[in-house]
Amino acid sequence: MVINPNALGLDLPPGAMRVQPSLWYANEPAQLNTWARLLPAREASSMHPVLLVNDEDRSLTWDRDLDLDRVSHPDDYDVEEVLTSLWDYDMAENEAEDDADTIAPFTSEWPGLAPAGERLADADVTAARVAGELMKAGRLPGARAGLIPVRRSADIPSALGWTAAGNHYDTGPLSTILRSWEDRFGLRVVALHFDRLDVSVAAPPSTMTDALAVAAEHHAFCPDNVRQGYDTIREYAAEGVLGKQHWTFWWD
Repeated sequence: MVINPNALGLDLPPGAMRVQPSLWYANEPAQLNTWARLLPAREASSMHPVLLVNDEDRSLTWDRDLDLDRVSHPDDYDVEEVLTSLWDYDMAENEAEDDADTIAPFTSEWPGLAPAGERLADADVTAARVAGELMKAGRLPGARAGLIPVRRSADIPSALGWTAAGNHYDTGPLSTILRSWEDRFGLRVVALHFDRLDVSVAAPPSTMTDALAVAAEHHAFCPDNVRQGYDTIREYAAEGVLGKQHWTFWWD
């Protein structure tokens, strides 16, 4: 049974429940502290906070442009198998000889999972801070608060039927990966856009070796992050992963 957070007497922005998919959605744009204001609702109603972004150039209507019929359940997958499959697919799509410098020190063989990071702060505190920083920087245009009835933050994309991750028509396996990152790195899903995902990280990798291992997982999860944003996976690890408490993924 989904509890309507409006009935709990919490300090929430005005909003309403939606069905298929089930979510509470704010009526007005989010403010700098909105993500933090949503946390008490999670404790009271078991609904997890997220900011839903209506980008000005490619608006996504959150009560219409979602498709639960296209999404499987993350329980159905093993994270290592999913990442191996995604890595192998990307390697097959790119010529190995031309790709060697891009993916070094890795090869076409899946390198395995990265070790867990060391927790720097509480995961929810980190998420609220990252959300506020993104709002202040103007990187979440038109964002509105959402509360999603899921057991964990990593399940938000699949529970919503979010299908914006490029050629990944089914985000069930992607939520499987997010669950593993939630366990190993203190991840929280902070914001969903038309074609972008922002997450906070309470336990980021603190050495270049570990950052490279995480970068390999990111490359499998979202190849565009590396291939269209950086020259090499090593550069991506140094600039986008090492010590970073905000990870962003975008699909072309």
